[in-house]
Amino acid sequence: MVYTAPRETVRGQELHVEYRAAIDPSLLRAAKHIYRAYFEARPDYPYRPSGVVVDRYTYRGKVTFRGKPALLPQEVFVPFEQIESELY
Repeated sequence: MVYTAPRETVRGQELHVEYRAAIDPSLLRAAKHIYRAYFEARPDYPYRPSGVVVDRYTYRGKVTFRGKPALLPQEVFVPFEQIESELY
């Protein structure tokens, strides 16, 4: 469950290509639950989160607004785009 972003070269220009790994469905459900609880508590918060950090053993987590959060070994970052696509 690691996000890697290799660099590719096309016509002499370096491109940033992002590959997304599959996230365990139970972690995705936990991330959606954490985000919903956060959104219900702060519906008028003006900033869009970058994702949710979830502990893969306890399923506890927190909403984060940093692009690349520092994670502990047992934590997984679920990007907001993945949560959002599952919500709608």
